[in-house]
Amino acid sequence: MTDIAFEIVDVRAMEILDSRGQPTLEVQVTLDGGSRGRAGVPSGASTGEKEAHELRDEDPGRYGGRGVLKAAEAVNGEIADALAGVDVRRQRAVDDILIQLDGTDSKSRLGANAVLGASLAAAYAAAAASRTPLYRYLGGVMANVLPVPLMNVLNGGQHAANNIEVQEFMIVPAAADSFAEALRWGAEIYAALGGELSAGGYSSSVGDEGGYAPNLHSEEEALQFLCSAIRKAGLQPGRQVWLALDVAANDLRCGGAYRLRQRDVSAGELVNTYETWCGDYPIISIEDGLAEDDWSGWKLLTDRLGGRVQLVGDDLFVTSAELLRRGQREGAANAILIKPNQIGTVSETLHTMSTAARLNYSACVSHRSGETSDTFISDLAVAARCGQIKSGAPCRTDRVVKYNRLLRIEKSLDSAAEFAGLQAFMLE
Repeated sequence: MTDIAFEIVDVRAMEILDSRGQPTLEVQVTLDGGSRGRAGVPSGASTGEKEAHELRDEDPGRYGGRGVLKAAEAVNGEIADALAGVDVRRQRAVDDILIQLDGTDSKSRLGANAVLGASLAAAYAAAAASRTPLYRYLGGVMANVLPVPLMNVLNGGQHAANNIEVQEFMIVPAAADSFAEALRWGAEIYAALGGELSAGGYSSSVGDEGGYAPNLHSEEEALQFLCSAIRKAGLQPGRQVWLALDVAANDLRCGGAYRLRQRDVSAGELVNTYETWCGDYPIISIEDGLAEDDWSGWKLLTDRLGGRVQLVGDDLFVTSAELLRRGQREGAANAILIKPNQIGTVSETLHTMSTAARLNYSACVSHRSGETSDTFISDLAVAARCGQIKSGAPCRTDRVVKYNRLLRIEKSLDSAAEFAGLQAFMLE
């Protein structure tokens, strides 16, 4: 018998702004017992072709067509009616209702932003009514592993108005003893990097995810700056702190080849470049090294580097368990990026993460370039014990709020807290 205190009585959405000043949705779910859950929906700039569909108004008279009033109307109308009286603790049932109500594979009728907003807000409401922290509500008593932060401290590609083609250069403080120490190391390296760039005559302005966005001579120069900043902070590259890249190779695709530094290169030549970089610099992870449709290129990359480097599929997998299983069959990648708005519901996200664990793929929970102050991904990383999180540079409230949430979780867990460290990368 359903406890009336957990029944959904109201679902409401409104249009708010994300970190880029673009409209997005905020959804609130209210329960009969008075508990509420509120969620903000993020939005990506660099997106995979198979991602769930984000519904926009396409009205040129408002926000250049980027408004989300149609998605808000879907929440306030059809979704609110469908979820009325549902026990919020039945997350799978809530999400099944949302999926069936939309009725499309891509969630394009109601909009993945509307569906995800309702799904997230329902999870928040259930945790609030249960008087349980969200990470514990989603993950149970074993939810005690704090993730290694992969911090995007130098932005390029679609995340910055500069000449760097690789989208993200990240620092990975995996040898720290705790999340708090890893975050401190990251903040100190970030500050040192700003000083190094300024001393070299480069701009220290920042991109979408808070990382510096200078015009540099090459990707190699960016890697050199990161190693120099690590040493400047009193740490050792490759022993305490590693590097990671998000190439976003979809954006480098040029016909049947790739275009890097004004030169057309094949998938094999691009893999050769990565192999050289990994030999010269302590790179522990490469995300989206090949385009989402280049399965043969991904297999080559995995065969060459998969034993010693984490190879993350983002656009390749778009948080889809089905695509991840294809990757496993074809020998493509050894890790998956997890973005709830790529798939559209909490239940589907957790299913993909559990599938990754069964297939021995590591997983990294990730923010989007257009973010809100919502901290769901912090709780999700701990709940799923995945051991990795991307939330940008230690700069800008929309990024830092995720890290601060993890600090609070670690503090509340006290001696039960474990820091994932290098084991999260599952490399030989």
